[in-house]
Amino acid sequence: MKLIRRASASVVTTLLGSLLLWAIAAPATAQEVTVLCNFEVDWCEALKAAYEKTTGQKAVFIRRTDGESLAQIRAEKSNPRADVVHAAESASAKALAAEGLLEAYKSPMVAELHDWAQRIAEESKYFQTPIYTGVLGFGYNTELLAKNKMPEPKCWKDLINPAYKNEIQMANPGTSGTAFNTVSTILQLMGEDEGFKFLAAMNKNVNQYTRSGTAGIRAAAKGETTIGITFLHDSVAQAAQGYPIKTVAPCEGTGYEIISSAIIKGGPNPQGARKWMDFVLSPAGQNVAITVNKFQIPSNKNAQVHPLAPKPAEVKLIKLDLDKYGSKEGRERLLSRWENEVFKAPK
Repeated sequence: MKLIRRASASVVTTLLGSLLLWAIAAPATAQEVTVLCNFEVDWCEALKAAYEKTTGQKAVFIRRTDGESLAQIRAEKSNPRADVVHAAESASAKALAAEGLLEAYKSPMVAELHDWAQRIAEESKYFQTPIYTGVLGFGYNTELLAKNKMPEPKCWKDLINPAYKNEIQMANPGTSGTAFNTVSTILQLMGEDEGFKFLAAMNKNVNQYTRSGTAGIRAAAKGETTIGITFLHDSVAQAAQGYPIKTVAPCEGTGYEIISSAIIKGGPNPQGARKWMDFVLSPAGQNVAITVNKFQIPSNKNAQVHPLAPKPAEVKLIKLDLDKYGSKEGRERLLSRWENEVFKAPK
């Protein structure tokens, strides 16, 4: 029997607000930059090693999910203990900037970025600078699908098919930027009311709302669930490791993420924070992704792109409304409605 673990988004938020103040294990020295790293552990560790080797400076890394980083930055706003958030979904960074929690910085590396990244940085008044983009979708375990004689999912609408009862995993949008992007995408594709009806129907097929956005596709790769909702690059990563995972860009169209690095206002080492930004926007910083088999599309024109990386030009992308869902108020409204109408919906 599958273990079904589900944590309320409101409970998670409450716990984070009270517990995250302990977080940073050791105070940084004057030469250390403290980074809230929202990436997978292997990528965080590789970035830390590359930064220290390239710059000669030390870094303290704290592994967080997107939602946990947002909670910590807000909880510590009167006395920040971290210098950088690496990296925040663009809407999350926009919300933090609107709350006065980020420091603007135009890195000299901005001139090397793709036009889309330069545009986002300029529009945000350099409170955030993109480091990569990725396309949303899902992946499924081909062996489990065949064994259980399930239909092949090709579209978002397919995910409410009763054939997938307890066979889908996605993250909790209260802790995961990936899941928040998923919910926003569905609402913009279907309209808000119909979108929440769809999510409530899909809830009947979800066996677990995970903490991390990559946990579902990793579970699918291991045969613990059939379908994992995730970004395409994370699905491709599992297939590249030899797991029986097929990656799907939903037929109706889909959203995407723009992930940015940003300096926390009032952090203990602002000079180190700027040095960090210069590094992660450089080819040296972005090429670290290749070394740990990551498949995102980097923002620097001169950075390496993995040959297996998804190609956004070949996917039907929707126009994301970051103004509607990117504000703190918009996010809180969406999460409240998701918890009441989806998370608590009858199975």
